[in-house]
Amino acid sequence: MTTDTPARLLQLLSLLQTPREWPGGELAARLDVSRRTVRRDIDRLRELGYPVQATKGADGGYRLVAGKAMPPLVLDDEEAVAIAVGLRAGAGHAVAGVDEASVRALAKLEQVLPSRLRHRVSTLQAATTPLTSGDGASIAPETLTVMASAIAGNERLRFAYRAKDGTESRRSTEPYRLVSTGRRWYLVAYDLDRADWRTFRVDRVSEPFATGARFAPRELPTGSAAEYLRRSMYQRQETYRFAVTFAAPAETVAARVPAWLGTPEALDARRCRLSGTTGDALDWMAIRLAMTGLDFTVEEPAELVSCVREVGSRLVRAGTPPTP
Repeated sequence: MTTDTPARLLQLLSLLQTPREWPGGELAARLDVSRRTVRRDIDRLRELGYPVQATKGADGGYRLVAGKAMPPLVLDDEEAVAIAVGLRAGAGHAVAGVDEASVRALAKLEQVLPSRLRHRVSTLQAATTPLTSGDGASIAPETLTVMASAIAGNERLRFAYRAKDGTESRRSTEPYRLVSTGRRWYLVAYDLDRADWRTFRVDRVSEPFATGARFAPRELPTGSAAEYLRRSMYQRQETYRFAVTFAAPAETVAARVPAWLGTPEALDARRCRLSGTTGDALDWMAIRLAMTGLDFTVEEPAELVSCVREVGSRLVRAGTPPTP
């Protein structure tokens, strides 16, 4: 008989997380307690925020259902390893849609993983080669988790940084947010040595170290870290005004182009125009437009027209058999 109430509650919760209904008698037998104790334990779980639904009947049944909030979950070894591997794979390559929330989840999970499971996660990741999109550089998940933990704890962060021209420096910062563009990760932070806000490409960061020194978060000059990054990138890069006409309805195009390119405007039932300003590499934009699988015509700028022609010619040559 399980006399340790916290341990019994965790065991009960683990059973209820299985997607099925558990008769009260079966739960009592599994836990080696009375049905009355099961009912009391169910009430305790409800008080902790777990939405346990009871059904009437001769034996009665219980199941965990969706609630208004996300309560803590109990994972077995295999589930914990699977989640950690998945989060590491996504975090390390800035996959579109995998943002700072995933990194925070990974940091929390790895903080409590037993050493034996952490070893299994590392072994699985080392033996796996993920297929990623874009040209984003690979990043050690440990780098992201150290940063995410420092952000969550308002701890100053030190790291080595390699600039675009190869210049090496040491930075002392107050980290604010991690931002994923879908191709790369960036850290938005207040640089203490330069007394100003800065953005850092995470793939150029090495030896990140949370110092333990706490700080009161400063107010960012813009409303969000993503907006600050966008403005910062545009200030450093040459920007282009672009306009592209698609031979497809606006809703079809909207489902195939990334949100950062803008929202297509319908010209008629079969055509639409996508326009805006970009500071991104035009060769990448040409490839991204081609990846929609739709017919399109570049109206401006002339530089993008040239990039599309060059990419098209390169693809034609790649698909042409060599002359004997």
